[in-house]
Amino acid sequence: MYLIELYKLIEEGENLHIEFKRKFSTPEKIAKEMIAFANSSGGKIIFGVDDDKTLVGVESEKGEVELVNTAAKFYCEPEIDFTVDIVCIKNKDLLIIDIPESPLKPHFLQVENEDPRAYIRHKDQSILASKETIKILRNSVNEDLPLTLYIGDIEKALFTFLELNDRITVKGFKKLVNISERRASRTLINLVRANMIRHHFIGREDYFTLI
Repeated sequence: MYLIELYKLIEEGENLHIEFKRKFSTPEKIAKEMIAFANSSGGKIIFGVDDDKTLVGVESEKGEVELVNTAAKFYCEPEIDFTVDIVCIKNKDLLIIDIPESPLKPHFLQVENEDPRAYIRHKDQSILASKETIKILRNSVNEDLPLTLYIGDIEKALFTFLELNDRITVKGFKKLVNISERRASRTLINLVRANMIRHHFIGREDYFTLI
């Protein structure tokens, strides 16, 4: 990575694709960030930079890389691929971990004696993925497969509702057209795959809107 590119990334601050880490914390916390990027559209973790953009550098590049390897291999399921770049800036070494969007999503955080958890990137944070989000991530792996979609009365009722209202939830859609929650979820996810509606997950709330 060129210095001018790194300066620009740091100046822009943390965002959807960039996360700063002053130093390595724990494999679990780093795995969480890696999973969020892999499950979303990819991104970079820059070690040696504080949240306020202050450059502090890393103490041991080799040691940090080994710890990131541990996070990717033993705390991420499936294991996450990444590349490493070490850049010296103002006499301080920064470690840049580049995580591409994964073709194997969803990835889950695996911690002993805890249920697996998936994360996604939202703005400048890594947040817990909902059940609906995980279903959409699974379906995104098969986006190249043909999708046969029938637009019937329940889909038309949904579009009419969304033309008059900002959003709808799975439970709201279930109630609107009097179907099971499972069918409501499946219908909404298929419409997301068909790029006819958009899925949002903010805080702990899933909802859907027209595109």
